[in-house]
Amino acid sequence: MSTLRQCALLFAVLILSSLHHHASAQSFAKRYINSIINDTSDISKPQFLIYPTLAYAPETSWEIGLSSLYVYYQNRDTTNRLSEISGFSFFTLENQYGFWFEHALYSDQDKWFFLGDIKIQSFPIYYHGIGYDTPSDYLALVDANQILIKERVLRKIKKDFFIGLELDYQRMRQVNFENSASAPSDFPLPLGAQGSTNFGVGLGIVYDNRHNVLNVRDGFFAELGFLRYSDALGSTFNFSNVFFDTRYFKPVSKRNVFAAQMIGQFNSSGTPFNQLALLGGESMMRGYYLGRYRDFNQIAAQAEFRMLPLPLGFTNRIGAAVFASTGNVFPSFDQASFNKMLYSGGAGLRFLLFPKKDIWTRLDYALTSEGSGFYLFIGESF
Repeated sequence: MSTLRQCALLFAVLILSSLHHHASAQSFAKRYINSIINDTSDISKPQFLIYPTLAYAPETSWEIGLSSLYVYYQNRDTTNRLSEISGFSFFTLENQYGFWFEHALYSDQDKWFFLGDIKIQSFPIYYHGIGYDTPSDYLALVDANQILIKERVLRKIKKDFFIGLELDYQRMRQVNFENSASAPSDFPLPLGAQGSTNFGVGLGIVYDNRHNVLNVRDGFFAELGFLRYSDALGSTFNFSNVFFDTRYFKPVSKRNVFAAQMIGQFNSSGTPFNQLALLGGESMMRGYYLGRYRDFNQIAAQAEFRMLPLPLGFTNRIGAAVFASTGNVFPSFDQASFNKMLYSGGAGLRFLLFPKKDIWTRLDYALTSEGSGFYLFIGESF
């Protein structure tokens, strides 16, 4: 099960436009695309991109939306790290909607680091059950209104090392489980099936020497976080979450980059189904529908080889990547079975969107034992 989050046609239009950038551009649309393709602005100048999107998913039918990206250097000082804010909004022919925002913001000289995302959506999800041994056919289509807000407020302690507050707010309301035709009529609904509101507060420790979070060519990122959700904070359920995210980037040559990532998420008992560790999505374990597998714990890893750009001769705006990942979910460490790992892999094209800031957009195609998925986003998957 896959979602073409953003239309592949846009990717093709960008590439074709780059190959014919000397053609006249009379219309607003042509002038706008040309301003992106042939960017001649000062590298320190903030840049903003907005464009329409078209997508299709079995759960939603057609999606029509708008995506945007804003990037800048604090005080227009290019010795500072590149900050970015991205947004994606959509509505569907099934009267569903979503607003997604992500940001990585650095203050002057990295004294403060704000990292987070916001999602507001009315969007169905396939529920296959909890655990590794769940049926390939979904048990229920879950419709709900969701608000998800995660924020890190981090202070630099020493060079590239940050520590600070982790905040997480998740609300799920108007939840409806619509059983599939193949599901048993009496399968037990999971914890949180009636909806919940959970607010977690905790501590985050981050090491980050990346300069461009949208396309890292050389660097290391590591985050270790702890969150506690409690009824004293207004949460429906009481539980804890520990997680880590480690990323490594190494240039192989002037053009090529090797990238690797490992993540882990570990939840205590009492965690509602929507906040369990979810495997899949557009970043890790591409090709699996996000939440196809869910459980209290997850470990996953991926590696990617990026060719930015390809040595084509006629343009330096087109790149490519190949990637592979493995991971699994499990209820507890004594029940973890690492001989039952899940795998995915694939390849994709890249297009250099902002040359001076080295920002690429990606079109990935991923394969798994259960299907495939297409993904089109600005910036690399990690």
